[in-house]
Amino acid sequence: MSTSGFRRAGVSLAAVAVIAGAAGCQGGSSNGAGGGKKAGSGGVAAVSPIAALRAVEKKTAGASSAKVDGTMVMGSAMSTTMSGALDWADGVTGTMDMRYTGGTMADAMKQAGGDGAVKARYLSDAYYANLGDALAAQTGGKHWIRYGYADLSKLMGASGDVMKDQMQNATPDKGVKALLASGDVKKVGEEKVRGISATHYSGTVDVAKLTEKTTALSPDRLSAFKEQLSKAGVTTEKVDIWVDKNDLLVKKSESGQLKTGTFNSTVFYSDYGTAASAEAPPASDTVDFTKLMKQQAGAS
Repeated sequence: MSTSGFRRAGVSLAAVAVIAGAAGCQGGSSNGAGGGKKAGSGGVAAVSPIAALRAVEKKTAGASSAKVDGTMVMGSAMSTTMSGALDWADGVTGTMDMRYTGGTMADAMKQAGGDGAVKARYLSDAYYANLGDALAAQTGGKHWIRYGYADLSKLMGASGDVMKDQMQNATPDKGVKALLASGDVKKVGEEKVRGISATHYSGTVDVAKLTEKTTALSPDRLSAFKEQLSKAGVTTEKVDIWVDKNDLLVKKSESGQLKTGTFNSTVFYSDYGTAASAEAPPASDTVDFTKLMKQQAGAS
């Protein structure tokens, strides 16, 4: 592959990593406040953690949209920050501003002329990434790369199937479901999250078992995904969530170990009920990821 082709590949892979980050970004690494238009009354005191979290799951799912911000570190591969607004009333739609702040992905983007910033749009069938003017030179002058969820599934095998499911269904209440599936969820106590009083819950999740419970993978795909997890060194992850007095998720943190280092993500949710929408970029300014990869393969 030519030098420019290598850089295009690096940029493309970097954007795919953003997708993974955003999917986890319904799980990520920071601090948030809830409230908003759809908050109700209630609270979670004086009930069991399981009963409390089931109320949180229902309330958060019904809230349908929120502002989101956070950070994520995936070993030596990448460090990112993110902020935006997402709607999950009918699949996940919305916009997000992301920035690579470190790791091999940030290095690849800098080598290709970028500054690490990515503008993202989420639609029901695809994710769009704009990596800026400097990197448009690597994509024939087009600013947006389209990543169809079905294409990611084909390209990445079992992990692509999981990513497809996450991207289309990665709503805040899924973080609550993950904690409920941990089997050892406990109430840690009352704490402040960005000045808001919140109840902290914690548990440890077996990633393979959680995937088996929450996705519709075939037995063969599930076996392949478990093998991919094993190769990556992923076994369990610690999940922590913070819930406000209205039974709304305001912060979620996930941490675990990879062969390449530590995985750590925290996301904050605020302004529930906020307007969040996205439109596909102009076709004239968009290149499909699969087409880009075929071009790179032809240049190699």
